[in-house]
Amino acid sequence: MTEDIDFEIDAEDLPQRAGERTLGSPSVIVDDLHITYRVFGGRRGGTTQTKTSLLNRAINLGRPDSGPITEVPAVRGVSFVAHHGETIGIVGTNGSGKSTLLRAVAGLLPPTKGRVFVSAEPALLGVNAALLPRLSGERNIMVGGLALGLNAKEVRERTQDVASFAELGDFLYLPMNAYSSGMASRLRFAISTITTPKILMIDEALATGDASFRKKSTARIEQIRDQAGTVFFVSHSLGSVRAMCTRVLWIDKGVLVADGDVDEVCDAYHEFVQGRKDASSGAKLR
Repeated sequence: MTEDIDFEIDAEDLPQRAGERTLGSPSVIVDDLHITYRVFGGRRGGTTQTKTSLLNRAINLGRPDSGPITEVPAVRGVSFVAHHGETIGIVGTNGSGKSTLLRAVAGLLPPTKGRVFVSAEPALLGVNAALLPRLSGERNIMVGGLALGLNAKEVRERTQDVASFAELGDFLYLPMNAYSSGMASRLRFAISTITTPKILMIDEALATGDASFRKKSTARIEQIRDQAGTVFFVSHSLGSVRAMCTRVLWIDKGVLVADGDVDEVCDAYHEFVQGRKDASSGAKLR
């Protein structure tokens, strides 16, 4: 099982601490955001069930194992404002709603309640640059670049730079299903930053790759922030969050627990996770 906090990155491999910058105008406004998944099936602990209408029962008629609709709250009443020039870390245990929050801000999930305002089209790493396994790396760069708004000539002019950044070598011309997971991860990052997005969202993307690639990726993130962009960074590595971010959001069970200073929020989150692990260990010993 993935650890809630990752200590595997050596201190010398971490980037230099991000300095404070003068912030620009708001780039993302999240106002009382709720995301609730509706699941067909039986009751589960911690969820609520809604009564099914006659229409719903008619729709479900003949559906295998159909039952009452179960509502699973993934994000509950989250509000914050992000500004141009910020790098915002998002921390939380597995299943806390971090990725759901990013997908909602990116416009990939409609709010159940509340509103999201963005000043530009967000680039969610690994979604905007979805890779097609049967196509070569070169063709995936073309598809990804076109999806990000470039024309074919502009993508061709940047293909070698993207391949060099992702360290593909001769694999550029091989199909994606021949790539390792690390190579595919590097290519996703390179495609997503083929332009300079005003809002970049990174969900655990820097966990793969060696120290050299992490440093290149961090430098690219700094470049985006220097050009008045906003970066959201989801990671289990508190060392990376402390080094790269100027602000941290802590999400737990879909609720925004804390929003503020990097060290204060990371320290509180670390204490919370450590306390949970100690309690779990004590229960096993008994």
